[in-house]
Amino acid sequence: MNIILCGYNWSGCKALKILCGMGHNIFVYTHKSPYYIPSLEDYCKELDIDYSLQNISDSVLPFIPDVIASIYYRYIIDEKIINTCNKKIFNLHPSLLPKYRGCSSLAWAYINGDNEVGYTYHYVNKGIDTGKVILQKKIPLESFDNGSTLYNKIMFYALEDFGEVLKLVSEGFPGYNQIGKTSYHKRGCPYNGEIKETWDDNKINRFIKTMIFPPMKPATYKGEKIYNINEFKKIRNDMK
Repeated sequence: MNIILCGYNWSGCKALKILCGMGHNIFVYTHKSPYYIPSLEDYCKELDIDYSLQNISDSVLPFIPDVIASIYYRYIIDEKIINTCNKKIFNLHPSLLPKYRGCSSLAWAYINGDNEVGYTYHYVNKGIDTGKVILQKKIPLESFDNGSTLYNKIMFYALEDFGEVLKLVSEGFPGYNQIGKTSYHKRGCPYNGEIKETWDDNKINRFIKTMIFPPMKPATYKGEKIYNINEFKKIRNDMK
């Protein structure tokens, strides 16, 4: 098949590795990566895969794709691109849709005290994370997780299903409607990374853990960096 992969980060690299193992004709759209994010651009060079850093919605596609896969792609994909592959275009979203559409899905789930998180492969339409579900799985949210481990765990499990989802989409699986309460968050760090005094200590503890995602900065409290709940309590007491 002719496959276009729109991807980024570790998960985008893993998706490309899986596609290469299947022997498909592949073209990649990706982004420049800072030093701390695995570079899909560099991985394309390593594997001699053609790629572009241009927004796919502003591009002339290299071929008519049978399927387009979006794995951590950071641009909204235009409807004209969706229509080039007979709407056989899917995205991996790290939440149990329709909860936590948009950005920072895992962070918001952790902050809000959810007991489980998960991932959803869904068809891409002109909405934001509103397309029909192809595959969805739940994963327990562990109290010992932090932002970094939670993201990597979810993506690891999700990429194990990538091949199955690609097969379903290529065969015309229609998907099913998203069911449940809808929520949405815009791009940006939750609460600007700042601990609020009105929260109870349980929420503060979850928030601190959520913000642990090196090398991004940790949670802050009145300008002080906070790395764990005991440190927060000490600083709070010292400021009284």
